[in-house]
Order: sequence, then C-alpha cells, then structure tokens
Amino acid sequence: MEGASYQRFPKIKIREVKDDYMKFELRETDASMANALRRVMIAEVPTIAIDLVEIECNSTVLNDEFIAHRLGLIPLTSERAMSMRFSRDCDACDGDGQCEYCSVEFYLRVKCITDQTLDVTSKDLLSSDHTVVPVDYSDSSSGFGNSESKGVIIVKLRRGQELRLRAIARKGIGKDHAKWSPAATVTFMYEPDIYINEDMMDTLSLEEKRSIVESSPTKVFDIDPVTQQIVVVDAEAYTYDDEVLKKIASMDKPGLIEIHAKEDSFIFTVESTGAIKASQLVLNAIDILKQKLDAVRLSEDTVEADDQFGELGAHMRGG
Repeated sequence: MEGASYQRFPKIKIREVKDDYMKFELRETDASMANALRRVMIAEVPTIAIDLVEIECNSTVLNDEFIAHRLGLIPLTSERAMSMRFSRDCDACDGDGQCEYCSVEFYLRVKCITDQTLDVTSKDLLSSDHTVVPVDYSDSSSGFGNSESKGVIIVKLRRGQELRLRAIARKGIGKDHAKWSPAATVTFMYEPDIYINEDMMDTLSLEEKRSIVESSPTKVFDIDPVTQQIVVVDAEAYTYDDEVLKKIASMDKPGLIEIHAKEDSFIFTVESTGAIKASQLVLNAIDILKQKLDAVRLSEDTVEADDQFGELGAHMRGG
C-alpha cells in the first residue's frame, strides 16, 4: 500500500556479560538485520595486529616466515583501534604505515644462555605504546588460561639460539585477514516458541510421556513430578532437530507439541579474542552497521538527484 511504513525499532536485552563473552536478545527485527550484525562483528570491526616483521637475527628452528605468521596471529589490545587511521589512508606518513597515527612498533630481543629450553612468548614483545600490548590471558576474571600463564608461545630456544626482530602493528579488519577479526565466534539462533496441547497430553501414559522427553537430544522437556505432565524446562536448548516432532508423528498424535521459530527474535552469543571486550565489540559493530546504512541512504539520495537533475548533478559531484 502506498505510503505504508515498514520501519522497525529493534531492541536489545542483555542476558550475560563478561570481558570475553556476551549473550543478548535481539528483538523486533528480521534475520537479514541479525545476520548483518553478526557479519559486521566478525569481519568489519577493526583491531590492531602485527602486519610487518623485520628479522634482524634468527637462529631458531623456525624460519622467518613461520615466526612472522605466528606474530601476526597474536591478539593485541585494540581499544584505540576505532580512533586510529588505516595505514593506506594516513596522510602523516603518505600511506607508508609507519607513523604514530596508524601503527605501533614492537621489539623482540631474546637469547638462550642456559641448558634449559627457553620459551619465547607474547610477553617478551616490547611495545612503543602502552595501550597496545599482547592480550594477557592470565587474568583470573576471564575464561582464558590460568594465573600461571606466560603468554602465547612464539618459539622455543636452546642454548646459543637467538631471536631479534622489529614488528609493525597496524589497524585492519577481518575481511582483509583473519588476524584482525576481534571475534572468536559469533552465533545467533531463532528463539523457539513451544506449545503443548494439555488435553491431548492427558490421553498419554507415563511411559509414552517419558519416551517423548527422552527423544529430544537436549534437555528441553521434563516430567513434572507433581502433575506427571510434560513441561518445558529449557526452550533455548532446542536445536531444531525435529526429533520430538518425529516421535509424536510415529505415535500418531499430530498437534501434541508444536514448535515454531519466532521470526523476529534472536539469541546472540558473542565470544571475543580479547583484543576488545565483547560488549565493546557489539557496540562498535552497531556503530559500523549504522554508518553502512547511512551510506546506502546517501547513495539512494544521490540516485534520486541524478534522476532529477541528470548530467548536471553528476557533474557537480565530479562524476
């Protein structure tokens, strides 16, 4: 209908938040917006990662390229990544990517002088910026590692072996390389809506009810010890495997239990690599998604202007 509005106002309800983990509900929107948010979190939220390595001395068992690759995959704290410049767009260094506005320098100088194997880890990297350092997984408040963690192992040295290098970390996004992705995993599922027909349930024996409960691979249903009726104990444990529905069909009891996905309600689970907090990852992703939508809106306005003014509009934009 002409003039009808399809504008929606998505809402977020936070369920659980940790430094590296977040679970929340996204409501009053559709799958396209939920998936767009998921993809932005994985591939378009910027972080900082080592992008250039200059090896001065390497007498370890690993070759230069192997070590450079391992360095690139070490997560770095990236709270200031949103305010940094991309090296290709930096006018301070003409795109060279080696200035304070678009890069951070790291140094590593380690030599083994004992007969005991020496572990070279991310904690041995010295940063030129105290706000950009390798992520510390020994923090007991996070779900990573334990309090005795010594960082991510880069290489192991024996007596006389040495490693000296200089590394440049730059801003980037996961779309360019996975080392810049701030997300370990981002998933969402439709919120299930489960209906149980109580009248039909009364016609079943206790053994039949148990067989229905046990047909589910996950603990979605249980039997109430008082009423002896099947009840839903954890709807979100349902994995859309249809095993319960198949069991009911084999019993010739259609409509006993109905399960539908709420098409406008999603449950997100976000796990961060530690480069930025999970909550900040979600906020940054929302900001970036809004910028992308604004760009689409602007391009639509530009097309409308071209339709109205023809070649004059394009010429005024330099097209």
